[in-house]
Amino acid sequence: MTNVILLGPPGAGKGTQAKTLSERTSLTHVASGDLFRAALREGTELGMLAKSYMDRGELVPNEVVIRMILERIAQPDCGAGVIFDGFPRTREQATALEAAMGEHHNQIDAVLYLRVPRDVLLRRIAGRQTCKTCGATYNIYYFPSHRPGICDACRGKLYQRSDDSIETAEHRLDVYFEQTMPLIEYYQRQELLHEIDGQREISLVTEAMLHALKINPELTAPPKE
Repeated sequence: MTNVILLGPPGAGKGTQAKTLSERTSLTHVASGDLFRAALREGTELGMLAKSYMDRGELVPNEVVIRMILERIAQPDCGAGVIFDGFPRTREQATALEAAMGEHHNQIDAVLYLRVPRDVLLRRIAGRQTCKTCGATYNIYYFPSHRPGICDACRGKLYQRSDDSIETAEHRLDVYFEQTMPLIEYYQRQELLHEIDGQREISLVTEAMLHALKINPELTAPPKE
């Protein structure tokens, strides 16, 4: 069993890489955001407990989040290991997760940190546009639509999410680095951290992550169409 934590600021491409790694390995993608949404939607005991805190405008306690995660990774499809995406976010959450997993004779085996310069992150976030009709995504700096504001796929109108403005992007990055830098240093001291250059092409980033996990990319290559 191999358990991997995927770290990276907003705009680093964590979601894309976690999905690709899961497809190319036997590891299951476990995203904390997805767990919350599913628990709330299904009205599970933990979901309702989390909702009670959220309704009061309070942060959901670490022990509730970790219980949710432990329940998820106990499912049969996680038998070979998981890729944690979105958790832990702080040193406190990391130590709590480590202790909880230790009680179940489990551990974190590797931490992959997608490193991307701040100016690139800002362009990735603030340049994003989404089609209101079909949901296709573009970026005005890296892969713009052929006609400004118009979706290439369905000719729908493109818009920018409110949390993708430059001001919001700056704030999100400030919060991330303030919370997460101590976590990065924590895993460095444990010799679990692997820094990955997240500026490169998506396929090259994936290969670097596989190498860090000592997995031969050629043995996990996606089938040719």
